Amino acid sequence: MKRKIIQINHDLCNGCGACIPKCAEGALQVLNGKAQLVKDTYCDGLGACLGECPQNAITITEREADAFDEKEVHNYLKNKNTQTPQTPTNAPDQKPQWPIKLDLVSPNAPFFENAALLLAADCAPVALKNFHDLMTNKRIIIGCPKFNDARAYAEKLTNILTQNNLTSIMVVHMEVPCCTGLKWALNKAIEKSGKHVPIKELEVKIGGGIVEL
Repeated sequence: MKRKIIQINHDLCNGCGACIPKCAEGALQVLNGKAQLVKDTYCDGLGACLGECPQNAITITEREADAFDEKEVHNYLKNKNTQTPQTPTNAPDQKPQWPIKLDLVSPNAPFFENAALLLAADCAPVALKNFHDLMTNKRIIIGCPKFNDARAYAEKLTNILTQNNLTSIMVVHMEVPCCTGLKWALNKAIEKSGKHVPIKELEVKIGGGIVEL
């Protein structure tokens, strides 16, 4: 049958994975450094992932495809959530990053150049069970604006932005007022550096869920 379904331009896609959390059906994965449609029957064609890609690599097309199968998606997600996540054997080799604490990381660390950055609150990896899904093909820095100087964070982030060409930034913080200081520091850094980088903000709820702001 001919129907609407997503299409990914792999020439534009940089594998940042920003589209993946928005797809409730789990139809997207990052493989070989690019976002991929797992299976036609998992995609409902509604395009919830559109606009999430900082490279504008995702569009809706109309082509021959198997019909969306809600029951199959339900079984797929159920099995996926009970399995231990594994790194695909054909995934690109990303050199290790160290350190990851914002206080310790060097602004001119080579792994920042042309990287998609994940800026996360210290508590987020513990509170969010699927946090590692957000880490795919990203460089990670973590910090706590409650116990550390948010102004110092802003200065460090300014230096990172100034000295590197970041492709995108995802900031993940907890659902508490003090934690939004991380976004404040990032906003100040963007303002001071004069850089224009696509930003996505996610908030981890007290109950363990996550929403996009």
